[in-house]
Amino acid sequence: MKHLISFLLLTFLFVSCKPTSNIVTSKTEAQKRGIYKAPANNNRVATRIYSAPKKLAPAEIKRNETKKIDRRRQLDDRNEDDYVLNVDNSSYMVKQLINAAEENLGSNYRTGGITPDGYDCSGLMFSTFRKFDISLPRSSNDMAKVGRKLDNTEIRKGDLVFFRTNGKSVINHVGMVTEVSEDEIKFIHSSTQKGVIISSTKETYYGRTFAQANRVLE
Repeated sequence: MKHLISFLLLTFLFVSCKPTSNIVTSKTEAQKRGIYKAPANNNRVATRIYSAPKKLAPAEIKRNETKKIDRRRQLDDRNEDDYVLNVDNSSYMVKQLINAAEENLGSNYRTGGITPDGYDCSGLMFSTFRKFDISLPRSSNDMAKVGRKLDNTEIRKGDLVFFRTNGKSVINHVGMVTEVSEDEIKFIHSSTQKGVIISSTKETYYGRTFAQANRVLE
């Protein structure tokens, strides 16, 4: 009986210690055996939610258009050539500039002057434009570099006219056009002899020394 029990015990140990095929060599095999489960796919595709542009009310459209116009009217100060101003009602502004300059008719000439007590030529133009928040250079030679240089046929009221009265190539005198006809340009300026007056290019002196005309207001 003891021998039988020993035999059965040895048989049991032999069977239990027999190697089994538990080595897993692939995910597929592991999944089949139920010991491995693939993770859920967390890769999400981003989707862009499209929203139609907001429709502006007529009042908003009008305000936006007004802003665009205002930006075009602003003075661009990137360089001296940008003194040209785009003004919708430039003819009204020109009238105001001429009126402001003519208020000084009869004022004395004064070198460096920019007040009614006395003006030099560029001082009169400088102070007149400054009343309307338009900054011009202080000298006539520098003013001649501002705005757009005109052909003689383009000259109109409010333009600046420049002269070389010292017999040199440098511009040294400036005035503002007050009236234009086919063969004559009248301009207001401050002369060294008579102060602030209105003169004409028909006068030999100014016809001979005329250099150019520039437009500051477009």
